[in-house]
Amino acid sequence: MQPSKSSLAVLTLSAIGVVYGDIGTSVLYAMKEVFGSGHVPFTPENVYGILSIFFWTLTTIVSLKYVTLVLRADNHGEGGLVAMLALASQAVADKPNVRRVLLMIGIFGTCLFYGDGVITPAISVLGAVEGLEVISPAFSHYVVPLTLVILFVLFAVQKHGTEGVGKFFGPITLVWFATLAVLGVTHIATNPEILWAISPHYAFGFIWANPGTAFIILGAVVLCVTGAEALYADLGHFGKKPIRVAWFSIVMPSLVLNYFGQGALLLKNPAAVKNPFYMMAPDWALIPLLVLATMAAVIASQALITGAFSVTKQVIQLGYLPRFNILHTSVKSTGQIYISFVNWGLFVAIVLAVVMFRTSGNLAAAYGIAVTLDMLITTVLTFYVVRYAWKYPLWLCIAATGAFFVIDLAFFASNLLKLFAGGWFPLLIGAAMFTLMTTWKQGRKLLAQKQKVDGIDLKSFLEAVFVSPPSRVEGTAVFLSPESGSVPNALLHNLKHNKVLHDRNLFVTVRNHEVPWIGMSKRLEVETLGHHCWQLVLNYGFKNDPDLPKALEQMKSRGCDVDPMTTSYFLSRDNVVPSFGEGMAPWREKLFAQMHHNASGAADFLNLPSNAVVELGSKIEI
Repeated sequence: MQPSKSSLAVLTLSAIGVVYGDIGTSVLYAMKEVFGSGHVPFTPENVYGILSIFFWTLTTIVSLKYVTLVLRADNHGEGGLVAMLALASQAVADKPNVRRVLLMIGIFGTCLFYGDGVITPAISVLGAVEGLEVISPAFSHYVVPLTLVILFVLFAVQKHGTEGVGKFFGPITLVWFATLAVLGVTHIATNPEILWAISPHYAFGFIWANPGTAFIILGAVVLCVTGAEALYADLGHFGKKPIRVAWFSIVMPSLVLNYFGQGALLLKNPAAVKNPFYMMAPDWALIPLLVLATMAAVIASQALITGAFSVTKQVIQLGYLPRFNILHTSVKSTGQIYISFVNWGLFVAIVLAVVMFRTSGNLAAAYGIAVTLDMLITTVLTFYVVRYAWKYPLWLCIAATGAFFVIDLAFFASNLLKLFAGGWFPLLIGAAMFTLMTTWKQGRKLLAQKQKVDGIDLKSFLEAVFVSPPSRVEGTAVFLSPESGSVPNALLHNLKHNKVLHDRNLFVTVRNHEVPWIGMSKRLEVETLGHHCWQLVLNYGFKNDPDLPKALEQMKSRGCDVDPMTTSYFLSRDNVVPSFGEGMAPWREKLFAQMHHNASGAADFLNLPSNAVVELGSKIEI
């Protein structure tokens, strides 16, 4: 269903604030890095060539790849690398080896998102605050401290939610893009011939004349498409049409005008290369522009932080991270969440980045590798979706994704040159996250295998129990079990120590699936075991919010009225003990045991009432 004109306008305005905040701040440092690198001789021909490369990079990567192609790959209305990974893995479900490789590639791409989540706020806020140096070189000592203060305030307010602040994101970012356009037009008017740089022959001419230099500067050119992944990641929040309308009507024209205005300024005043964006503004406008740029940078950072919360929740649902305490910050929108561990973990990493690199120029060296590798992974996954999910002919799939693959590969290869200059930093963050995620996934697999080997068949056990049944007490007992059909450890402990059974007993297994949403009609699978006992399987997608009490309300129609006042939830709190032998390396087993110990309880994750939960411990060796 197409949104109405009024709702389309509102969604488009919101998309401008949330989706395009990151790419909107790239004008602060992209052009500066290309000409400030020292690799490009300053000539009018080179200015035209670089502007043409900027324009066609925006057109190819953002307009054609993301806005036109990738946005089509929605997973039940959801986007982002996790949604694309789920689509691709389902499409090759009959090819287990390919599926396994795609899962690893996709999860690594998700891990790189955290590296992006560290670099982007740091480079955006630093790039904005560096405007102080244009006002007066004496302010240069205050850039890093002020950046850290702004970032601390930003992270400190996260737990209060973004709903209130979010209302202002769209209008502020719209003013920002309008300002970019006005600054650009002002300088283009002094040299309108600069618009000829739109012609691709200037880009090809520069590359033909300077192939080595062109390859090297791709690492800086990629800065102009920072945040392109957000187009796809925020698909579920706004829909395709508002994102596309915002890009083609507001965002891309404003960015192009500003870059071309910077080019016109550089032709007139080559000394402006030290900070062409701020030097476009008249002296009286520097302080207001600095404030506006800082606000835009904060908004860009907010989008990455919110994205990190959402991605973490999705990855937890897919079983690649332990449970964290998730705080819902809005009663209206379930998508607005806060994860304290992720929030302050990101902040510490960002502080390290700001203190180590100190300038947006130095951070630019750290930036490109993670982003371009993520773009490359998105292209690979898109091929499998187009070929195996959409069933298009092979030649068309190669044509649709092959050109983007070559372009992404060129950008990635260029950024590899910056590996030792700072590119190692986001890769290190990504590698650390990948180690944690794969260790948790493999550890959970080993744990499930151990529990299956040691498990007792539930139906056989109940038959034996009811030969000489224990005393029954009023109420309902809900036993959580990791494996459907097996006796939960909590039941064994309850019978051993309390020697009673409740009137009604529900044995619940929670399963997470590689789809964003599973509706209430498919939420619950029920099998009657007799003697007022039922075996339940609860199904959730990676975007669903698990809520066991709410799901159990459906049992009323199955002849079991689960009264919240007389229901107790019995959970097994497993204590994992690493052991020598098969399984993972000893250090990974110890890491998994520590992660398992620190994971938040299932009670919080499943939204269980705290006064109705009974936890019974057990020790498991892996």
